[in-house]
Amino acid sequence: MNLRDLRYLVALADLRHFGKAADACFVSQPTLSTQIRKLEEELGVTLVERAPRKVMVTAAGQDVVARARRIVADVEQMKESARRSQDPESGTLRLGVFPTLGPYLLPHVLPQLQVRFPKLELLLVEEKSDVLLARLREGKLDAALLALPVHDDQLHAELLFDEPFLLAAPAQHPLASKTSITMDQLADETLLLLEDGHCLRDQALDVCRLSGANEKNGFRATSLETLRQMVAAGVGVTLLPALSVHAPVVQPANIRLVKFKEPVPSRQIALVWRRSSALDGFLHSLGETLGTLARAQLPENSR
Repeated sequence: MNLRDLRYLVALADLRHFGKAADACFVSQPTLSTQIRKLEEELGVTLVERAPRKVMVTAAGQDVVARARRIVADVEQMKESARRSQDPESGTLRLGVFPTLGPYLLPHVLPQLQVRFPKLELLLVEEKSDVLLARLREGKLDAALLALPVHDDQLHAELLFDEPFLLAAPAQHPLASKTSITMDQLADETLLLLEDGHCLRDQALDVCRLSGANEKNGFRATSLETLRQMVAAGVGVTLLPALSVHAPVVQPANIRLVKFKEPVPSRQIALVWRRSSALDGFLHSLGETLGTLARAQLPENSR
């Protein structure tokens, strides 16, 4: 058994196709197939079920693949640690970010990050939070910007900033004329929310539970921009994170944004990485810089 064969197995488990896995590993299909069979013979178990049009990982194979991922990730971390010890702020960093944060934060902070870390190459991945967490655990990401809480003892979460919510209402809505409102004033409201899988949906539901508001039945948006346009069309009200209403984002003419009085509903944004990561020291430094840059974009009273 060697590291190369474990890489082949992980690629096959991910792509579920011998040809595609071989291409990803830059070897011929017969070579990859032969090495997988040798690995099975060495372990004494069948790792993959070979169907005519697809490959399925067996129950025994699932455990072996999980262990192989950790081994491959540990080796990559070892290489990265050795290289980073010479120049901690250089190289490539695979950073995940979720969709209701990335488009509204990254344009403001990336130019200054490039100035602060000129040798760093950021590879950005935008996905829903559960996908980011899975990729982080598998070693496919080095770190991710996520909303707290994150329940995983293997991960470290460095709080960067609190992002307040604002109420977005159509101009004709009774709350639209208010300069600020309390949570209690949402008690009789029905909020437009995102579909399942978005952490912003979970955060908005928390606000609903605290305020007594309800979710609007029969509608779940696929993106924050859809929510914004539905509010502008007079369909209902919603909660928008503060960075999503920050210039240069242009609000539709029919939307009014209303601040909350204390206690202001908000979400906590953290930089999350594996506790075993060889980049631990550098990621603390990156998190400190990211937090400072992000807080500078927020309203004065929420920093």
